[in-house]
Amino acid sequence: MKLSLVIPVYNEDESLTKLHAEICEVVNANGYDVEILFIDDGSKDDSWKVIGKLAEKDSRVRGFKFRRNFGKAAGLDAGFQEAKGDIIITMDADLQDDPQEIPRFLEQLEAGKDVISGWKQVRHDPWHKVGPSRVFNWMVSKLTGVKLHDHNCGMKCYRAEIFDEVRLYGELHRFVPVLAAAHGWKVGEIVINHRARQFGHSKYGVRRFLKGFLDLTTVAFITGYGQRPQHLLGGIGLLFFALGFLGLFGLSSWWVLDRLLGAEEPIELHKRAIFYYSIVSLLLGTQFVTVGLLAEMIRSAMAPQTKTYFVSQRVGASDEAS
Repeated sequence: MKLSLVIPVYNEDESLTKLHAEICEVVNANGYDVEILFIDDGSKDDSWKVIGKLAEKDSRVRGFKFRRNFGKAAGLDAGFQEAKGDIIITMDADLQDDPQEIPRFLEQLEAGKDVISGWKQVRHDPWHKVGPSRVFNWMVSKLTGVKLHDHNCGMKCYRAEIFDEVRLYGELHRFVPVLAAAHGWKVGEIVINHRARQFGHSKYGVRRFLKGFLDLTTVAFITGYGQRPQHLLGGIGLLFFALGFLGLFGLSSWWVLDRLLGAEEPIELHKRAIFYYSIVSLLLGTQFVTVGLLAEMIRSAMAPQTKTYFVSQRVGASDEAS
């Protein structure tokens, strides 16, 4: 059994050497067959130089440098595609994830789980990150049905074959357990040791949570209606269409009766707001149904596996530096 450690890196030159030493201590003590993949996501410091030095002295280290910053999801996706192990563990490069937790993740995998997510029960982060994160995790669990305490945790463990079915794009990396569960994989969770940051500063701010909420709507749609988009879009369209039809039918019937009865003040439909609301509702219904049909056609006709990252350099025993 081979283990792949996938570690996205962005401006973490001060922590990489120590992280590598801690990983080596754990894997050597347990006799793991391991490869360590560092994905440099367009760092502006000396992270790539440090990765190169680590690869020179340790044949288990492989490095991949992006041409620019493509985001954590792209970094993880690159690592997943390049990994050669049967099991993949992801970690952050800032030393807050403890490599000593690796054996506990593997124990859960042997117990029958396919995905194990870390839970930073005791967090060493500022309150303005912890509070919104807890709200976000509650929302994800409620909307997706995958009940985890810490969807944002960077330390997770996966069976490698999961990524034959799950591909990342945008910023969906925090939702891999949700996407895996939608494919029928078993998801679990363990409490892990979360350490205080020793170097640098957090790369995520308030925008991370705003984007996270938007990504959550995407994941909810993908997991619930990704294979049948017309069920959602068409359903909304039929609702609007029905409301518009009923509105116009009622108004038309009223107008006909008014003319037959010969009222002194005949009804003028174009002067009533509900007449226009009904027309707009009909048009919206038609548009939603049409968009749903287009989504179904795209879903059935296209294979959406396009790369969201571009590697400029590689280092490591099994890759030639370019």
